Amino acid sequence: MNNSRYFKFEGPWSDAEVKLLCLDTGSWRTHRPVVDIDQCIFCGICALFCPTQCMKMTPDGFDPNLDFCKGCGICANECPARAIEMTLQGDNE
Repeated sequence: MNNSRYFKFEGPWSDAEVKLLCLDTGSWRTHRPVVDIDQCIFCGICALFCPTQCMKMTPDGFDPNLDFCKGCGICANECPARAIEMTLQGDNE
């Protein structure tokens, strides 16, 4: 299959103007990330490693956009400050 009509450049990520991973999570996500603002060091590693790029910076730290978060836990695994905890979807909503 020729991907040239989809991608301008060969690489693992989409071109900035092409949205590939913006899919609503629906009801299948079982866990969600919760950021402890007091522990967040604003390093941005969670946003860098997030496969759907849904971590957004706020004045208080980084928060996931839960409309697009898949609950994979990569952000919590990569956080050097251990400021992100994966909790069950129904807890503390």
